[in-house]
Amino acid sequence: MMRTGSFAIVIMAAGKGTRLKSKRAKVLHEIAGKPLLAHVVQAARTLAAAPDIYVIIGHQAEEVRAAIAPLGVNFVLQAEQHGTGHAIMCAREQVQGYENILVLSGDVPLILPATIAALRDFHLAKKAAMTVLTAEPPDPFGYGRVIRAGAASDRVKAIVEQKALTRAQQKAREINSGIYAFATQPLFANIDRLSTANAHHEFYLTDMAALLVKAKKTVVALKAADAAEVLGANTLAELAALDATLRARKARELMRAGVSIYRPETCVIDPEVQIGPDTILEPFVQILGKTTIGSGCRIRSYSVISDSQIADNVLVRNGCIIHQSVVSDGALLGPYSHLRPASEIGEGAHVGNFVETKKTRMGKGSKANHLTYLGDSEIGDGVNVGAGTITCNYDGSKKHVTVIEDGAFVGSDSTLVAPVRIGKAAYVAAGSTITDNVPAEALALGRSRQITKEGWARRRREGLPRTKPEK
Repeated sequence: MMRTGSFAIVIMAAGKGTRLKSKRAKVLHEIAGKPLLAHVVQAARTLAAAPDIYVIIGHQAEEVRAAIAPLGVNFVLQAEQHGTGHAIMCAREQVQGYENILVLSGDVPLILPATIAALRDFHLAKKAAMTVLTAEPPDPFGYGRVIRAGAASDRVKAIVEQKALTRAQQKAREINSGIYAFATQPLFANIDRLSTANAHHEFYLTDMAALLVKAKKTVVALKAADAAEVLGANTLAELAALDATLRARKARELMRAGVSIYRPETCVIDPEVQIGPDTILEPFVQILGKTTIGSGCRIRSYSVISDSQIADNVLVRNGCIIHQSVVSDGALLGPYSHLRPASEIGEGAHVGNFVETKKTRMGKGSKANHLTYLGDSEIGDGVNVGAGTITCNYDGSKKHVTVIEDGAFVGSDSTLVAPVRIGKAAYVAAGSTITDNVPAEALALGRSRQITKEGWARRRREGLPRTKPEK
């Protein structure tokens, strides 16, 4: 049954990408923190619901399916890859109930939702059987050229591959992007007329333009405003260039929103990152995944923050690593502190030089300023954790929790053997090993009594044998 006015989106993702010289499927190579294909699916999902998106998979199909399945799209298996036309043949049963389909390439990650929407709207306005998204890159060599009916015409006569261009056609600069819109009825009425009479013996979807023109159907072209959107990558160097383009786009977006980025070309910022105004990113910062950073923060050089939530007015000093953690307003981190997953740093708290936290909640105004490990810990408000303190959370088979209540003071070089609780406003003397709970407002000492032997060092020196002279 035809779904009147409806659009399906088909994404080509079955190829090998052999020119990358990699064992991984091309669409699984990552830029800006996620696979090429995921970027295309994300753009598609701004125009269509996930159930109306069909990803055609073939090479390393199960790996591609596993990487993209969380996005909720459908998959079509092209078990043997015989070209782009054959891919659409494989999807015929799933998409022929739609009135129109959009065909995207899974290795073109810079495509913008606005460009896809413009292609859709142009296709509908022209009542076309096929609409080709085109571009004019600086160097069109290697791409198929779009031959229009006239210089000012929307109509397309044919798409000619590089090797088949005549001398006159080689002057044409408008390329075929491999992104199309089709009316499904004329598409599937003519798709079986595709031929494999070409160098690779494959069914080319580009040949549909000539077939539809011959069938007296309307084939038109729409030129993309920015050629970079439709360019793919055939080498790892070209992938790196796409990554740089996407990250530069993100940096410009943030700076327009009031974020100061010093030397943006040195920063690595993923597309889904959100940062508030008046926050400063110093050079060589990495902000990854779905991290959110509030307003008025400063992230100093060489810090790496991934999948974390940073509130307002937070200072992250140089070289901090923060992963899957939450940092509250006005906290101060680093330099060189490491927040491992499930760390929660309270308002105005300090986590300082070479302090590591894991699955630890630190309360408002608490401090651990130097050389400390806090794992599986519940730390209250106003707690001072001295330098060199360790929570011994692992007994060789199980993890245990250390609780330090509000206002407690833990002296330097203390070892807290979990499970253990330090009561409210209690003191732990420096150098103690604590194995039992400490009551509120108590003082706990867990160290050997000091013994001082007067003159011991002098007597030791005098008692040493003299060195025999060399013969």
